[in-house]
Amino acid sequence: MERWHERDTLISTSPQMASWSPDTPCSCDCFVSVPPASAIPAVIFAKNSDRPREEVQEVVFVPAGTHVPGSRLQCTYIEVEQVSKTHAVILSRPSWLWGAEMGANDHGVCIGNEAVWTKEPVGTGEALLGMDLLRLALERGSSAQEALHVITGLLERYGQGGSCREDPMPFCYHNTFLLADRTEAWVLETAGRLWAAQRIQEGARNISNQLSIGTDISAEHPELRPHARAQGWWDGQGAFDFAQTFSLTQQPVRMEAAKARFWAGQELLQQRQGGITAEAMMGILRSKESGICMDSGGFRTTASMVSVLPQDPTQPCVHFLTATPDPSRSVFKPFIFGVGAAQVPQVLSPTFGAQDPVRSLPRFQTQVDRRHALYRGHQVALGLMESEQDRGQQLRQKQRDLEQEGLEAVRGLLAREWAPPPQELGGLFQAFVEKESRAYA
Repeated sequence: MERWHERDTLISTSPQMASWSPDTPCSCDCFVSVPPASAIPAVIFAKNSDRPREEVQEVVFVPAGTHVPGSRLQCTYIEVEQVSKTHAVILSRPSWLWGAEMGANDHGVCIGNEAVWTKEPVGTGEALLGMDLLRLALERGSSAQEALHVITGLLERYGQGGSCREDPMPFCYHNTFLLADRTEAWVLETAGRLWAAQRIQEGARNISNQLSIGTDISAEHPELRPHARAQGWWDGQGAFDFAQTFSLTQQPVRMEAAKARFWAGQELLQQRQGGITAEAMMGILRSKESGICMDSGGFRTTASMVSVLPQDPTQPCVHFLTATPDPSRSVFKPFIFGVGAAQVPQVLSPTFGAQDPVRSLPRFQTQVDRRHALYRGHQVALGLMESEQDRGQQLRQKQRDLEQEGLEAVRGLLAREWAPPPQELGGLFQAFVEKESRAYA
């Protein structure tokens, strides 16, 4: 039985036990700007999803739904109890799993997650992936804080665990989350079933594959401090610093790299304080020098997202998604929830039913081609950019022009200079995906 008490906390059971590989690649970066850091009266959210180089990320639209009481919901590995109503969501996700790396719902909630390793061992058993928790929170939470409660409640009941990559060699981790809505943001950081959260009501914040919540804790698991004290990680005296207490004493190389990206991201945000826009966030996500735009051996940025969440509830939230790798050579395309919103087939990967390697036991013994149509076209374009200078420059210019067209349309919409019918707004993402596809044809 779940029980919330005074500081939005939840009763705990013992964490799962497991091991992890210090050499496993891991990287992602999430950013948020809350007024007055934003240039406009809006919360601006952004994420780069850094994943195995060949992994395909698709963009999936799921409409709002009503469900039979007591029904079960199949996530990536396990089933959970379904709720009676779920929100419409737009998800950017590795195409082999159920959850998502980042996404938004029709209530203006955005979430991104990141891998993290702490002193708490990682679970070996299959449970909910952090990406499953992210999607469940979007489907069930109508505010950032409500979505946070969804995650911590499910974490308590089902735990987090299972391999997070499509490979017979398990790759497991715990998760941190950045959650945002029209008015505020929350950072949620976990260690097994334990967690701490920080509320962001103004300014800019970023997270990068490491614990970052210090003593400024807005909510926490009730067993967090008692557990730390029982383990000898905290003496119970003085201020309790979550990151200092639960971070690994000896950080692996990848975690040190994440620390460098965290500070670089923080500086990029600070340089733009008071003037942060969607374009500014896109620029940060494209920063190769900082490592935020990842391209390192078997790892790269496989998809990116930027969202504008106006504080005025009469204005629509706008979510820009690439659906393709390397944001420095991709197009951020606008999606808006509305009457005409539907799945765009060009960014949906093929399915393989019961024969899918994620469904067949033992898992991930074979490989399948999950590339969607836009991904294939983008691959050809990337090849031309690298091998044919003139043709490559022409394609890159087409990408820039198309993205600028989308940004101008959104500016006009938020300035109330453009008022298209709802059907056209809902079909905006489809229109831009088709234009990009034609540019690559």
